[in-house]
Amino acid sequence: MTNVTRRHGLQLGLAALAGAPVLLASAGRAQAATHNVTIQGFAFSPASLDVAVGDTVIFTNKDSAPHTATANDGSFDTGTIKKGKSAEVTVNNAGSTSYKCNFHSSMKGLIRAS
Repeated sequence: MTNVTRRHGLQLGLAALAGAPVLLASAGRAQAATHNVTIQGFAFSPASLDVAVGDTVIFTNKDSAPHTATANDGSFDTGTIKKGKSAEVTVNNAGSTSYKCNFHSSMKGLIRAS
C-alpha cells in the first residue's frame, strides 16, 4: 500500500468540480471505492477492513490526541494525524496488512485487500 495523502478536511465544493474532466469506467470493470476508518476512543473503527486493490482508505482522527496509521511491514505510514484531520492510503497490492498507531501500541487494525 502506498500513496499517503494528508487532508485538512474533506471540503470540495461544486465550483471546484466545474472544470474537472469526466472519467467513465469501462463496462465490467469495478470502480475504486473509498472506505472510512474513524479513530476515536483510542481505537480504529472498524478495526478490520476488507477492500479491493485500488480502493482508498481514509483515516479520520476524532480523538483529542494525535495518532498515526502505520503498517507493520512499512508499506504505508500516514504520519501524524491531528484532531479533526484525515489521511488517506491507496491500496495497491492484494494481501493482509496489519497496522498500528505509533504513539499508542494498543491501537491496532487490519486491512485485507483482494
